[in-house]
Parts: sequence; structure tokens; C-alpha cells
Amino acid sequence: MSVPRSRAAIALVAAVAAAGLSFTASAQTGGSRPGGPAPDPDSTAGLTVRQLVGQTMIFSYEGTAPPAGLRRRIARGEAAGIILFARNIVSRGRLRATMRSLQAIRRPAGLRAPLLVMIDQEGGLVKRLGGAPSRSPAQLGRIGSAALVRREGRATAANLRDVGANVNLAPLMDVGRRGSYQARTGRSYSSNPRRVAALGSAFVQGLQERGVAATLKHFPGVGTIARNEDDVAQRVGLALPALRRLDEAPFVAGARAGAKLAMTSTAIYPALSNRPAMLSPRISTAELRGYAGFRGVAITDDVNVVALRRFGSPATLGRLALRAGNDLLLYCGGYATGATSADALVRDAAAGRISTARLRASVRRTLALRAGLR
Repeated sequence: MSVPRSRAAIALVAAVAAAGLSFTASAQTGGSRPGGPAPDPDSTAGLTVRQLVGQTMIFSYEGTAPPAGLRRRIARGEAAGIILFARNIVSRGRLRATMRSLQAIRRPAGLRAPLLVMIDQEGGLVKRLGGAPSRSPAQLGRIGSAALVRREGRATAANLRDVGANVNLAPLMDVGRRGSYQARTGRSYSSNPRRVAALGSAFVQGLQERGVAATLKHFPGVGTIARNEDDVAQRVGLALPALRRLDEAPFVAGARAGAKLAMTSTAIYPALSNRPAMLSPRISTAELRGYAGFRGVAITDDVNVVALRRFGSPATLGRLALRAGNDLLLYCGGYATGATSADALVRDAAAGRISTARLRASVRRTLALRAGLR
């Protein structure tokens, strides 16, 4: 589905370009394959239903040692990757060795590309690992230098690569209004969409120039909400023209800058849907891939957050999110919850409640992303 972008969104892309950022030709035409060379379209043909479901799953774990069940799941080709938190890090050396051991697990043919190793390394309040970035998004926004932000992106990528992480769940493209949670906590670059677009895109390019995939979050923007998006599914009551002109415009710019992933939010946007964004096909597919022109891998926010509990169990939420158009499901509540949900999703797929064709399309996108990482 293709929806013409507003003049404001087009102007934002021009502003980002004026800040000294370059876009690849493929990204400009909307035909990019942000994960690198796409695998053969038939590469999923030999995968079992369990493997197809597993390749949509990002698992977490407690402590510093991944559980044996997770290692076995990786060996069976039933995991796309993991997410790291401070609870998993006792030292850089130990983390580096652990990630190498996970990547070394022998996996089935066709699934041997590097696992996705994700971390939230925004800077400021949200920073799981010591080292770069040295400033919060708000501090960088006040300075206003795209060149500086790009350097911070490169330094952050080097920091993450050193311990084996290859995906950063950053930058935030939320336009933080005065008094909003994102503004109060310093997580937003600015209340000015042009500045968010320029600086967020600079961070994307800095990360990806050094081999770490960037993630635009939280689509289509949570810059107006008063509380943490994890705590309650808040309503963003903007009319669609304003939502696109102000909040979605930085995501349009980030997609044009070649960001490889985009995270869908837990908030509700009545102008588009009565469901949280990550559970809504109108948002996770039509708006993200149509209006914003994003061609990469769509990942949910954490399926386990309190904000989503009234909408169903973690497994139910996973099913709804996949059907909405997300490619990866983020399970941050520990390995057991993710494993239980994966088993339920396999049953859903076997019963036809999740389309196998839909799963294959997502897995192809994810394998393309993984093929471009190490």
C-alpha cells in the first residue's frame, strides 16, 4: 500500500539531507533491503512451523548464563536472537565470551546467519552497558549537531560490537512535547520534528556505518504521553494530519536514512485504530510500510509490559502482533515466558490462526537483516 507523504514529511527529509546526511539510492526509491542482500525467496521452504515461529522470537534470560533450554532452542533453529539487560552483564569480558558461545552454536542449514543480539543503548536514562554514547538524546538535542550525533553513533556501535551486540534498540524518534515522559526523562532529542529527524537519522547512520543495526522507536510516536509507555497503554489523541506532520515525520526520515528496524509502540492512536499500535494492522503494516515507507524489520515493544496485559496473554499478544504485520516479537520477561509463548504460537500456526505465508514473509526479512550482520 502506498500513501502520498505530506509536504511536511518531505520537507523533513530535505532538512535531514541539509544536515549533511547521505541516503543510499535504494533507500530513496523505497526499494532498499536494509538487512543486506536478501536471501533466496525460497529459503524458508524447508523450515518447519516451529522454526518459522522461532525465527520471529527475541528471547531474554535472567542472570549471566543463558539457560540450557535457550541454547537447545537456538540449536534447533527456533530463535532469531536475544535481548540483553543490565542483569545479564557482570563484566565486558564475560559478556563477550557468552555472546561468542551463543553465536558458535551449530544451527540448521539456512539459519546459520548471526543471531540478533539486541540491547537498549540510547544514552542517558536508558543505557545497559558502560561507555558510548556519552550524552543523552536531550543533551545532544540541545547541542544540535548532526555531525556530533553521527560520531556518537559510531562510538556506540564500536562499544556494542566489542561485547557481541549487533542491534541497538535506538534511536528514539519520539518528538517529546513539554511535560511528556520522553521530555522529562531526557529520552527525546527535541520537541521540534525537524531536529528529531536530523539527529535521529544521524545516529542511525553512525551506528550502521560501524556494523550495528539501528531501530527507530516508538512508531508512530509517543512524544505526547505523560507516563512511561511500558506502564499503561495511553491514548495519543492527535488527528491524523497532525500525527503525520509532527510525530511520524521523523520516522519517514529515519526510514529514508536506511534504518534496519522499527519498533511499534504500546500506545493507542484513535485516528488510526482502537488497538495499541503493535497490535493494529492499520498501524504496523499500512501506516509503517505504506505512509512511512519503511522496508526493514518491524519489531514489537516488549510483549510482557504491564501496559498490554488487559489485551491478552503474552502468547495472545504475540499472535495479534504477528497478524498486525510485525516481524519480530520482543519477550523481555525471561526465557520461560518466551518459550511458553513460542509453543502456543506454534499451535496457532498449525491451526491456521497465524498465516504460514505471513510467517515466511517475516522470516525472509529477518534473515536478510541477519545476513548483513556479524
